[in-house]
Parts: sequence; C-alpha cells; structure tokens
Amino acid sequence: MPGVLGVLTGDDWTAAGFGKLPCIWQVDSRDGSAMNEAPRLALAPFAGGRGRVRHVGEIVAAVVAASASEAVDAAEAVNADYEPLVPVIETASALAPGAPLVHEDLRTNLCFDIEFGDRNEVTRAIELAHHVTSLELINNRVAPSPLEPRATVGMHDAPDDRYTLWTSSQNPHLVRRWLAEDSLHIPEHRIRVVSPDVGGGFGQKIAHYPEEPIVLWAAKRFGRPICWTGTRSENLMEDTQARDHVTRCRMAFDREGVILAIEVDTVAAIGAYVSAFGAAIPGYFYAPLLAGMYRTPVIHARVRGVYTNTVPVDAYRGAGRPEATYVVERLVESGARELGIDVREIRRRNFLRASDFPYVSPLGMRYDSGNYEGLLHKLDEAVDYAALREEQRRLRAEHKLMGIGLAGFIDSSGGSPSRLAARLGRRVASWDSAVVRVHPTGKITVFCGGHSHGQGHATTFAQIVADRMHCAVEDVDIVEGDTDRIPYGHGTYGSRSLSVIGVAIALATDKVLAKGAKIAAHLMECAESDVNFVAGHYIVAGTDRSVGFDEVVRAAHHLHAYPPGLEPGLEETSFYDPPGRNVPAALHLCVVLVDPETGTVRIRDYHAIDDVGRVINPMIVEGQIHGGLGQGIGQAMLEQVVYDRSGQLLTGSFMDYAMPRATDLPSFKTARQETLSPDNPLGVKGAGESGTIGAPAAVVNAVLDALSPLGVRSLDMPLTPVRVWTAIQTAKTLATQNGALTNS
Repeated sequence: MPGVLGVLTGDDWTAAGFGKLPCIWQVDSRDGSAMNEAPRLALAPFAGGRGRVRHVGEIVAAVVAASASEAVDAAEAVNADYEPLVPVIETASALAPGAPLVHEDLRTNLCFDIEFGDRNEVTRAIELAHHVTSLELINNRVAPSPLEPRATVGMHDAPDDRYTLWTSSQNPHLVRRWLAEDSLHIPEHRIRVVSPDVGGGFGQKIAHYPEEPIVLWAAKRFGRPICWTGTRSENLMEDTQARDHVTRCRMAFDREGVILAIEVDTVAAIGAYVSAFGAAIPGYFYAPLLAGMYRTPVIHARVRGVYTNTVPVDAYRGAGRPEATYVVERLVESGARELGIDVREIRRRNFLRASDFPYVSPLGMRYDSGNYEGLLHKLDEAVDYAALREEQRRLRAEHKLMGIGLAGFIDSSGGSPSRLAARLGRRVASWDSAVVRVHPTGKITVFCGGHSHGQGHATTFAQIVADRMHCAVEDVDIVEGDTDRIPYGHGTYGSRSLSVIGVAIALATDKVLAKGAKIAAHLMECAESDVNFVAGHYIVAGTDRSVGFDEVVRAAHHLHAYPPGLEPGLEETSFYDPPGRNVPAALHLCVVLVDPETGTVRIRDYHAIDDVGRVINPMIVEGQIHGGLGQGIGQAMLEQVVYDRSGQLLTGSFMDYAMPRATDLPSFKTARQETLSPDNPLGVKGAGESGTIGAPAAVVNAVLDALSPLGVRSLDMPLTPVRVWTAIQTAKTLATQNGALTNS
C-alpha cells in the first residue's frame, strides 16, 4: 500500500531473538512454589498458524509507514484469520472446574495462591464471637485513563549504534533496563530514554509496553525515526487496568463492638499476562493492609491471582490499598448496623491509640506513626455529626433518603528496604538518588531519579533545597526524566517521591552545605566545628564573623582561597534506601441524597481529614487529595470496564466508559493533621493516593446508610442509577411479600 515501509509480526520478533516484557515482582504461593508466570511477547506470534491471542487489544502486527494516515489505512488492511475460543472473562469463574485455560501449557488459570496470618486462630475467634458479619464483595475493574494517552518515539544513530527512546513513562531508567535485559537485549549504555513531564500516569505508565521496543526495533530496521501515538480507544483496550477482585469476608465482634478477627478470601484478576507489578499488588499491597487503623487481634487472608482473557491488571492510584480499605470499611459499617452501634462510635472503640506506635499488625506490617483519634477529633471540628444524624432522621420521616458514610484507612507509601523487597520477590530495588550541583553563580540544579507527571516535583523538591540553603525557590532547577542527564533512579510510583527521592535530595544538599563549611572555615581561619550555617551565611559560633554562601561558592570554583586537600566545586551525590514504608492515614465522611424514583445518587458533602506527615506544600497536597477523590468517586459511582461473553471490550471509549464530570463531584472540604514519620529525616509520608483509597468505601457506605431503612444491605460498585433503583424495587417487593406472609 502507498507509503508502507514494512509490517512486523510476532514471528519476526522471535526470529530476531528478542525476549519478553518483564514482570518485576514475583509472588510465590503459600506452598513455596514459584508463581505460574506466562511470558508475554511484544507481538503475538503466528507460529505457522498456531498462534494465540489472549485478550482483545493484544498486538498482532505493527505497520510502519511514511505518515500516520497511511499507517492507519494499512493497519486496517491487515487480515488475520481467527478461530474463536471460549474466553474466561469473569474473575469469579476463572478457577471453576472445566473453565477454559488462558495459558494451556500452565494447565491452570491460577497464577499464585498466597496466605497471611493464622487461619486456625481466626476460626477459633469467629466461633467464640458474639457477632459475625459476612459479606461478598466485588471490586469493579477500572481503567486509569490519564489525560494524555501513551506516546513513543524511537530513534537509532547508526554510526554510534545508539538508541534514543522518547516515551511517556513514569520510570525512564527502568524502561532502559528492561530494553536491555528483557525485550531487545541492547547493551544498556547504548540506550537513552527520555520521559518528559507527561499528562498523568496514575500507575498505568509504570509497565514496559510493547510499543517501546517495537519503535526502536523499527527505527533501526527502516533507518528513520518511528513514532507511535496511542488513541483513547487503544488506551482502554490495551493499557493496564486495575482492581477486579471478588472477595468473601467476615469480621467478628464482641458484645461491645470490639473487633476480634477478620477473615478474607479474595480472587484477584491478573489479566491475560502478569504485568510489572501485576502480581505484587494483590499479593503484597492488598492483604497486609487488612488490619486498617484498628487493633485487630487475629487476621487471616488468602489471595489467589488468576488469569483471565482481559487486559493485564497493574498499578492504579492506591494499588491494593483501595481494595483492602473497601473490605475492612464495608465490614465495619455492616457490623455496626447489625449490632446497633453508631458507625462513628464503633470506629472510635477500635482505633489504634497514639501510644501503640510504632505498631506491627498481625499480618506483619509495621506502622511508623499515627494518631487516629486525632483524625476523629479534627473531623468532629469540621462536621457536626449529631446534627447530620438529626437531619437524617427528619428527612426519613418525610420519606427522603439521606445517607452518611465513613471510611477510616491507612496507606503504605514510599518503599521497603531494598534487601527486604528482594526477599519478597521484587526484581528492582527501592533506593533512589540525587545530585545537587551549585553553579559558579550560586544557582542550583538538582538531578534526581524521579519522574514528574503532575505531582509538582519542580516546586516541592526545589522547596526542600531552598529551605536548607536559604535561597530563593526560583534559584533551584529540578531535572528529571532523561537517563543521559540524571543519576540512576527508580522513577515515581507508590507515593515514593518525597519520602525516598526527596530525602535523597535533602541528604545531597546537606553534603553540599557540609563541604561549604570546610571552605568557610578556611576562609575565616577557624575550626570547622565552630562554623554554623544560618540564614545563608556561615557564622563562627559566638562571634560576629561570617561569610556568605556566595563567597563560599566563588572560592569553591575559582580556587583563589581554597583549603588544601579538598576537591574543587560544590556538587554532591546521595543515594538513599528507605528503612521502611511510611503509613499515612485519613478519615473521610460522605453525605449522599438518593432519589428513590430514579436511583440517582447525589454526593452533597464530602470531608477528608488526612495525615500525611510533614506537609512541604499545602496546595500540592490538597490538589493531590482532590484528584484522588475524583478518581475514587468515579470508581464508586460510574466507572467499570465491561467485556461481553465473547471477550469483546464494550467500554472502548468515553462514550461507554463513564468518567466523572464536574457535575458528579461535590465541593470537597479538606483538613490536615501532621504526625511526623520518625523513619525519614523530612518526617514526610505519601499524599498522592489517599483520596482514591478512601472514597469508594465512604461513598458506598453512605448510599447503603441511605437505603438501610428499606432493608438494602449490600450493593456492588459502580452505584449507577439503574443498579440503585433495582435494589430499591427489589427491597420494596421483598417487604411486600414478607408483609403478606406475616398477615397470612
């Protein structure tokens, strides 16, 4: 066809000797056996007519043409003959006897089977409990949907045999490593990866996607730069999705509503292949958080990851923590209603106390610090809870449905120590790095291993340096996202930016100031131990003698008055491996109004009280919480990826996949509490994922509270009008039938 340079297939990929796309966290099963990991190639092989595709959206051919329009026309002309197979779409049916196999060579759809806690202790506690509440929950599959779909440009410099990849990724150094070790097997030092500040990631842009190695391969093969730009439909059809759990769970209480035990059994979709963090999220970022913010004596959790004929599941804002919070908070409110205890009060009775920290949960997770009663106190300052309940009683007397729902939760942010992470099966480390360079004019450039896609690093990281150096924020430039310019780092995900990368920046800055003290001591002819850095000047303690930082910078670069034995310049590097994960916490309250005639839910009020440790920039923290709340409410109310029985994606555009609009969201009311983390010198904790973690549980609890007089006990997300209306009609029908039986 006109303009076509060539067509690449999976058979070409295999013939070239290329490898697979990586999974970076292996989750072994409870019996010690390695997880069933199926290799994923960039292009599905035809293999002499015996190839297989495992989900709609899997790539079977790459068409390279002189223009985008010619490439699209030619791609539509590619004809692959398919023999339809019976798919596994529903997560709950993946392990059913006789279920079709996604990977026949594995002889099972089970990827891993992992357990946490003591099953026997939990069974005994449940048997002896005063009350046990049980639920069957579905955590709906959602698509992260960043504003900017992925885009990739590959270039090959033939004379130097060097490759340059421009890609919208959250972790450029990891992409470079994966290209070298896993997919293309190119020597790492011959690859440059550039990832500018892109329009959103939310975890979806962590993985190594097929287009990245394909464009580099094509660039060398056809001798020209190759560009691929994804569409929204491609984003919904190919890029990783999230959540998709089916859970049976129980919570045991004593007579006073004190939690005695939690039992959870979850089947979690992996999708057709294990993506980067695809196994770790349900394996290690979900189950260990099932203690929540409550003192729970015993917990047992079993999680089975299963293959389905769907897009691979991976990280999305919160990554396991929204799922855990949804289980715990739904159980807490369900138990409270059954026991006749107010949902606020039952939480107060079960909160961990400030004196409990540092705390290790029954599942082995360490909480660095917290003050959950303080969060409740701040919520009481923001909301007149008794007045809300009185308003609810008044409206119910008028047959109007108002609901109040709470969600108290923890996050797990930053990173585990690299050695511990490796023992748990993680194939990349947790540390990060930073270089702080002071130029001869005194201006500062920071090169760090993070990546910004909306978090405001250019502001927050600069504030850390400016605060330590007593200079203007405008004098500090932050450089990220280019493997040829920055030191090796692990990118941005899991709310690790401040508590890992920010700490590396702070430590490197302190090294610069320490070297400056040596130079200042030489200039002032005093002992280094007598020199203090105060308000931009090095001062000899107990005297009025001082030199400005600008004088020290000049001495460092011009050597006119410089101490012997000290290297010139003011540039320092720091590598920081976190000693443990930090545990932010929050308490959310949601007020809803439900129209019984249409099933429409309106969120009237939403309060979020967050504790993210020390706050570096309040505006950025508030913006992060607002964005997270929008995404969490989207999951609760509107969003769901839907496949039909044949495996065809039905929600392939925003005409069918319902993203929240401004009219779907209330005006959020936020407040903060600062409980510093003792585990890092900044005292910071993660802030980026809180809203998404708490909103689904808070919204669903509020709607169920509104519908509780009708006898509606449980609803699955998303709470669409038709789903809520159907629940109301079903409850009315059952009430009528029960009334008739009682009368008879």
